[in-house]
Amino acid sequence: MVDRLQVEQLLQQLYAARVGGRLDELCALFADDAHFRIAGTSDGKPIAVAARGIGEIRSWLAMMVKTFKLNRREELCSMIDGARSAVHWRADIHSRITGAVVSTELIDLIEVRAGRIVSYIEYFVPC
Repeated sequence: MVDRLQVEQLLQQLYAARVGGRLDELCALFADDAHFRIAGTSDGKPIAVAARGIGEIRSWLAMMVKTFKLNRREELCSMIDGARSAVHWRADIHSRITGAVVSTELIDLIEVRAGRIVSYIEYFVPC
């Protein structure tokens, strides 16, 4: 049985580390055998990321932290049902490469086991 308060705290840590660009803290939240997926579109082009295991996840998270800065993150809605949660949020995503800032809405589907993330699926679309 998963404790709701523990899931809430894990989600708070996840988003604080993500907004802060703290790679080590982000990676520490994932189980060694976790899977990670991102799907969305930018400039009309599909973007898809898939990783399994903390080694692959760390590589993708490192690229994301290095490339993008999140500003003005706002949680729109969240639901927790046992080990599973869904978070609908919005942020201004700043590209450190191009300098562009894009307002984006995101939905994260997260599953937790033994206090760590075992599944993370994110869908996004620019506003």
